[in-house]
Amino acid sequence: MTALVTFGETMLRLSPPHGERLETTRELEARAGGAESNVAVGAARLGVDAAWFSKLPDSPLGRRIVSELRSHGVRTGVSWADPETTRLGTYYLEHGGEPRGTSVIYDRADAAITTVTPAELPTGVFETAERFHTTGITPALSESTAETTRALLRAAGEAGMSRSFDLNYRSKLWSPEAAREAYEELFGEIDLLFAPYRDARTVLDREGKAIEVAHGLAAEFDFETVVVTRGEKGAIALREGEVHRQPVFEAETVDAIGTGDAFVAGFLAKRLRGGDVADALEWAAATAALKRTVGGDLAVVTPEEVEAVVDGGGGIDR
Repeated sequence: MTALVTFGETMLRLSPPHGERLETTRELEARAGGAESNVAVGAARLGVDAAWFSKLPDSPLGRRIVSELRSHGVRTGVSWADPETTRLGTYYLEHGGEPRGTSVIYDRADAAITTVTPAELPTGVFETAERFHTTGITPALSESTAETTRALLRAAGEAGMSRSFDLNYRSKLWSPEAAREAYEELFGEIDLLFAPYRDARTVLDREGKAIEVAHGLAAEFDFETVVVTRGEKGAIALREGEVHRQPVFEAETVDAIGTGDAFVAGFLAKRLRGGDVADALEWAAATAALKRTVGGDLAVVTPEEVEAVVDGGGGIDR
């Protein structure tokens, strides 16, 4: 039985070898990458029966995305679009050290998902699934994705599913003002909010410490749980008035892309497997640390590795 359903866009990530520039490289590495599918893969790797919903072009590139996600145990509920009129979004990731840093170039115009509708997706699984998850990236892609996000959150709630949402603000997609309006329209359909502290300040105009932000959001929007992530300062979670704090686990960074999604995957996986909020925060932090040691967007990890990090093993200490 499917426990977790996620919904969103997955793109093809194209990267030159570390240290090379896009304008001079002669080779590109291709991998799947998308916030919600990253969460589905991370959760599946940690023992959760997970599914990912989306819309893809019926083309070799679209089928490649499905094959890669399925290879990690993720079920896929995909609406297939005409490849003559739609395409698969791509993004180019150029790794670079300081002072240049890493840069991302998106090429996602006319992606198939921008035309998705609720009727195209296999929502019958909601009747037996436990949790629905999506992010603030998806409603930014088009009016159709915004309407479908709202409809799926509502349908999941009517089916008795818990619903989680990661703000995941992207400045290249919309302004803070537009994002805030869209997010707050969805908040009434959300039980668990993941809010990076920087996004809460930039988009939701929240001030104060992370715990004050969590209390304010929970009180105003009646969230059951609010998780505020603070980068190197760790994370806090508020549930039913009780506050839980979690530091980061140290990690040698090979690839930081997807760290936030790995955190969410670890948290949801532990909760779906019966863990409490404190345990889920530990799993979230450990999964995020492990992801940083893995190339690509996906948290290719195991429950045993996560437990080893939590217990202080695996070469990673608190």
